[in-house]
Amino acid sequence: MSALRRYLLAGVLVWLPLGVTVLVVKLFVDLLDKIMVIIPHRYTPEALLGFPIPGLGVLLSLLIIFVTGVIAANLFGRRLVHLWEAILARIPLVRSVYSAVKQVTETLFAPGGQSFRKVLLVEYPRRGLWTLAFQTGTDIGEAQQRTGEDVVNVYLPTTPNPTSGFFLMVPRRDVVELDMSVDEGLKMIISMGVVVPPVKPALAPVAPPEAST
Repeated sequence: MSALRRYLLAGVLVWLPLGVTVLVVKLFVDLLDKIMVIIPHRYTPEALLGFPIPGLGVLLSLLIIFVTGVIAANLFGRRLVHLWEAILARIPLVRSVYSAVKQVTETLFAPGGQSFRKVLLVEYPRRGLWTLAFQTGTDIGEAQQRTGEDVVNVYLPTTPNPTSGFFLMVPRRDVVELDMSVDEGLKMIISMGVVVPPVKPALAPVAPPEAST
């Protein structure tokens, strides 16, 4: 029974990650393949070849994104984008959603941005309990002016679903910056601490924040 249990566990460790990976990739490909509806039916692979081509929507999406970037990078394209944004700014509900998504996107993908570039260690939900968080910004705002603190904007994800979590403004003196990458931090959170990144050499132990003394 011990050998049988060991062999079953070894099989699960092989097939479970592979199955989940295939499922996620399939869902992603199926989602992007829906973009094929913009092509007239008589020009689709089903009409021309008699069978669909999985993944063609991924290539078409990448091509559309690339062409859009080429157009938006020149002077004429920027004017078109400004005109498009001016039109959207006149629509009440659309204006709020579009501006919020655009601001978040520009912050996340800016070359010199600080959002989700650092993994932090913060004490939450009380002193003495540590958890991982991601730095989302350090811009000085009203919160820093009102509190008189040099605060850091952090996102504290939940486990095993990191897409939900909490937004916290933590004093800089109460956060500890880690050397692990964002990918390593996400793996540790999703696995609920089962997957722990290797410790880099010559790292000093974390000292408790000054406020906890």
